[in-house]
Parts: sequence; structure tokens; C-alpha cells
Amino acid sequence: MKKMKSLLIAAVMFFGVSATTATAQTKVAHIDVQALITVMPAMKSAEAELKALGEKYQKEYETMVTEYQTKAQKYQTEAATVGDAVNEERQKEVEGLLQRIQQFQTTAGQELQKKEVDLTQPIFEKARTAIQKVARAQGVQYVLDSSMGSGVLLADGTDLAADVKKELGIN
Repeated sequence: MKKMKSLLIAAVMFFGVSATTATAQTKVAHIDVQALITVMPAMKSAEAELKALGEKYQKEYETMVTEYQTKAQKYQTEAATVGDAVNEERQKEVEGLLQRIQQFQTTAGQELQKKEVDLTQPIFEKARTAIQKVARAQGVQYVLDSSMGSGVLLADGTDLAADVKKELGIN
């Protein structure tokens, strides 16, 4: 009986300590990172710069295509009236233009992607740093990204967006 009482007291103490430990819960918060990034002034200027670069590449592409179409049409129209040497030369020229257009498309796409990374990476880093600073100041151990498609099904806890925007100087 005495052993049973000792075991019962030990069990109560053990579970009492475990319950106390469990109540010291981890603090979790969330933020819609995509929504935050889109309102950052730096992102708006990066988007404008990317749009301008894209339009520049589009104009260059259209100029090249127009030149190709003009030369191809001239080649087809005059093919029957000029000699084989001229036709062969024009065919090589048209094929060369087509290759240049394809190379331009590839290069322009790669340069546009690189420019996007170069412009947006510092913005994402600035947002991440601000999120970490606010979370630490509020005693938050985990911050979930509640952006659409991020895998968070319910974000009903502390939302850091307002405090992070304040930290970044966004109204």
C-alpha cells in the first residue's frame, strides 16, 4: 500500500511537470509574403524596369521578324527570275536571319530572367530580414507563409503583416 501511494505521488508529479512543460507553448505567426512583396515600393520599380526591358526586347524581335519577312518575300518573288547563285545567297541570308531570331529569343529570355532575379532577390531578402526582426521582437518562434498555394490551410493566429510593413516603412 505504501509502495502504491509512492507510485501514485510520483506519477502525479511526473504528469504535473509534463503538463506544465506543455503549457509553455511555441508561438507561431503567419504572413502572406506575396502580398507583402507586391506592396513594397522596390518591387513596383523592379516590375516597371522589367516591363521596360521586356518591351525593348519585343521591339527588337519585331524588327528582326519584319526584316526576315521582307527578305523571305523578296526571295520567293524573285526566285524564278534570278540565277541559282543569287537564290542560294538569298536562301543563306534568310536562314541566317531565322537563326539570329531564334538565338535572340533565347538570349533575351535568359537575360530577362537574370535581370528579374537580380532585381527581386534583394527585395525578398529585405522582406525576410524584416519578418525575422518583427517575429523575434514579438517572441515568435515560427512564421508560416500564408500566401496562396503555400500549403497553409488555416492562418488564424498572429498576422505579422502590419508590423512588418511598419518595419519596412510601408503605409
